[in-house]
Amino acid sequence: MLRISDEITIEDWELTEQFMRASGPGGQNVNKVATAVELRFEAARSPGLTAPIKARLKRLAGRRWTKDGALVIQCDETRSQARNREIARERLADLIRKALVAPKRRIKTKPTYGSQQRRLKAKKERGEVKSMRGKVRGEDG
Repeated sequence: MLRISDEITIEDWELTEQFMRASGPGGQNVNKVATAVELRFEAARSPGLTAPIKARLKRLAGRRWTKDGALVIQCDETRSQARNREIARERLADLIRKALVAPKRRIKTKPTYGSQQRRLKAKKERGEVKSMRGKVRGEDG
């Protein structure tokens, strides 16, 4: 069981861990031991998460969210399988904690009267500069 907050916990049946060989440095250890972990969380089917939290989690997860509604987190940072497993679980918990926070609604604001006047004055001045760029007409032309 993974504890996210006081109200939300993730049961073990919702998590699937798969271990594989890691890439990168590590010498013979890399070729012999399956230390990398792929943590799969069935987020869409999770009873502990509400629909808005699932929607925010999907947006935060990005490419880690699969078509069938699972969240996949991979970790191969350390040479220890147990440590990689802990890191993956921590990442999942952090991601869900971020999804718990509802974004603040944006309050529409109007530009101030002074800023509107400054903008119009600048446009008028710019227009006058551009109007002076025409062809010069002489007295005989």
